[in-house]
Amino acid sequence: MTARPPSRPTTPDTAPAPGAADDSAAGRSGSGRAATSRPPAVAPAAAVRGTFAGPAARASTGASPARPSAPRESAAPGRAAAPADPSRATPSGAGSHGVRPAAPLSEEERGRLLDGAHHDPHGLLGAHPVRGGLLIRVLRPCARGVTVLAKGLRADLPAEGDGLFAGVLPLRTIPDYELLVDYGDNALTVQDPYRFLPALGDLDLHLLAEGRHEQLWQALGARTMEHQGVTGTRFTVWAPNARGVRVVGNFNYWDGTGHPMRSLGSSGVWELFLPGIGEGELYKFEITRPDGSRTLRADPMARRTECPPANASVVEASHYRWTDADWMARRGERPVHEAPFSVYELHLASWRPGLTYRRLAAQLPAYVKDLGFTHVEFMPVSEHPFGGSWGYQVTGFYAPTARMGTPDDFRFLVDALHRAGIGVLMDWVPAHFPRDDWALAEFDGRPLYEPQDPARAAHPDWGTLEFDYGRTEVRNFLVANAVYWCEEFHIDGLRVDAVASMLYLDYSREDGGWTPNVHGGRENLDAVAFLQEMNATVYRRCPGVVTIAEESTAWDGVTRATHHVGPGGFGGLGFGLKWNMGWMHDSLGYVSKEPVHRKYHHGEMTFSMIYAYSENYVLPISHDEVVHGKRALVSKMPGDWWQQRANHRAYLGFMWAHPGKQLLFMGQEFAQGAEWAESHGPDWWLLDPSYEAEPDHRGVRDLVRELNRRYAATPALWERDTDPAGFSWIDGDAREDNVFSFLRFAADGSPLISVTNFSPVVRHAYRLGVPDHVPAWREVLNTDDPRYGGSGITNPDALKAEPTPWNGRTASVSPVLPPLATLWLRPA
Repeated sequence: MTARPPSRPTTPDTAPAPGAADDSAAGRSGSGRAATSRPPAVAPAAAVRGTFAGPAARASTGASPARPSAPRESAAPGRAAAPADPSRATPSGAGSHGVRPAAPLSEEERGRLLDGAHHDPHGLLGAHPVRGGLLIRVLRPCARGVTVLAKGLRADLPAEGDGLFAGVLPLRTIPDYELLVDYGDNALTVQDPYRFLPALGDLDLHLLAEGRHEQLWQALGARTMEHQGVTGTRFTVWAPNARGVRVVGNFNYWDGTGHPMRSLGSSGVWELFLPGIGEGELYKFEITRPDGSRTLRADPMARRTECPPANASVVEASHYRWTDADWMARRGERPVHEAPFSVYELHLASWRPGLTYRRLAAQLPAYVKDLGFTHVEFMPVSEHPFGGSWGYQVTGFYAPTARMGTPDDFRFLVDALHRAGIGVLMDWVPAHFPRDDWALAEFDGRPLYEPQDPARAAHPDWGTLEFDYGRTEVRNFLVANAVYWCEEFHIDGLRVDAVASMLYLDYSREDGGWTPNVHGGRENLDAVAFLQEMNATVYRRCPGVVTIAEESTAWDGVTRATHHVGPGGFGGLGFGLKWNMGWMHDSLGYVSKEPVHRKYHHGEMTFSMIYAYSENYVLPISHDEVVHGKRALVSKMPGDWWQQRANHRAYLGFMWAHPGKQLLFMGQEFAQGAEWAESHGPDWWLLDPSYEAEPDHRGVRDLVRELNRRYAATPALWERDTDPAGFSWIDGDAREDNVFSFLRFAADGSPLISVTNFSPVVRHAYRLGVPDHVPAWREVLNTDDPRYGGSGITNPDALKAEPTPWNGRTASVSPVLPPLATLWLRPA
């Protein structure tokens, strides 16, 4: 389980208090700051009088405007915002008919519309054929007058008060009209959002209802588009419990009165197409809860956000052109469990603090490539409000964090890594989400993304909320999110965080604090089904992508195919790889002991081979192991500074030779002595040539580079990681010597010997049984080499096999074993 700091005790909140009136936009924004108005790009205009205008049109507009300025709106496409022009020509005879006042709305309909609690504002607003003509009704808060403009038509609408304007025009069909909205000191020519049909199709709604919309981000959220010949942005949000939803943003001064959304039937989806609204606009959804109170929410599907602590969503459209076609075509050629897989884990925001995505792209690929890692793994990059959570408490599941740039900037970083031949993994967090009341928690006034039962919803460890995996729309939200990162950002793998907390109903809960499943067991059947669906979908849609489980228990079949049922009656979860938490815990426990005591813990190092082939494993020395008082890797080691570094090097040599893939957290590649902190990142100053001990740290980094180089060139170390035939102990019980020796074999049978001496004494002529068909062996890696900071005890000459039976074999060699060191031997 990933250890992490607790959530913030308080979170900045930009939503109005429950039940608070929401009549004014003054001082309200989606980022917790006062809304700033930009002057409309229009000149003052005189009052407009339409050709069809009658006495009713010339009457008072009713309620006084809340402010003299107009909402900042884009002018109608192809028409600049301009002052009203009373002299605009009207065809001859057009004035022979008047605009009749419309039948007033009922008090109930009017109240619901103005209160943001109407499910069908398009049924009241816009143009509708009625007996005797065409009814057009417009809701424009603060406007002094509204004029309908169309070919051969210019008609003032009578005011109904509260920003409503309506009239019956003597027309039989609905023209392609625009609105000239007069705010007294200026006027805007705009499209009427309520004259458009829904911009979300029936197929999308069907897939949403089925929970099978695998590209959900193309249906929900804010999407720029051309609709009915007009450019704008379609806003959609899933809020089935809401009485009403309105779009608010900087384009309407955070007052959603004039922009209520319509409900698309039983889907629970609300939709509104806003003409003229484009990229970069800030927005949120103002939701009227079932009890009538209001809440201001960021878009769960937002593909871009403001930079925290601001939290408004941003209308986004990608314009990035990828250049990694060769990488994408080749990445799936070899199954990951039969390929070299050496991972450098890092926290993007603190690897080199202050760098943007694009500046990281100029440094990170070169650094990782030089060290020979095949992949990087980013700690979560999804938007999160609290930096101290390291990204593990996500509020923007579809948005890369804005701290380092835009989504296209993040694409640029991934592209740069691919061009350097480096795969990109990212931590993905579908286990829980924080309680920030501008985000997912009780999103539409009732539990929606979380289970209905508060006790079931509450995550016991982190003060967060768990997802309701049994709800089809929630499962769809998460499955599509996994696909989103792989398809939209070319991510090569997802390391799924906290899987164990998802799988067990009683996870971190006391007896009586949880409810068994329908079979009386502790397994979360909904979570199992979700993980199976997610893995199956990702592997089907995204060739070459790998999913990796951080699962800290012995759940059966984490990396087994979903259609293969195990002894427990469950199909496999379908992951490609699993973190080997047992190996990590046992091996770190062993090396932290003084050498004199290690013989009593010898089994902690050999136990991993009992279950090594039960799953497809990654050996992780991750961020979790170098924080919260656990100390950095080199600082876990006993002895003086030389012995600590020697132990560190020997351990890395043992790890790279052990069956399984490798993962090392940043800073450990150069033996950083301090724990990692997200506030300052790795201690790069240790590699400054002016620092007296710089050679000690550079030597460890040079070893990591050599380990990766030798590893990639030696199929015996990765080709049969999941095949028991790829490993054989030479001597797994040399506990008195603190020595571990074993053979690794490639698919063609070519061998490699790994010998680790975890004792601080030199062992001369240490005999090892070897395969009798290899006449001689040569040392290809020695962690005691002076280049790495070692004492220089090596085996420079070929080691000839002797016909002396040893370790159950008919031939043997007798190398010298340096103190606290690992040797790799290959056939000479």
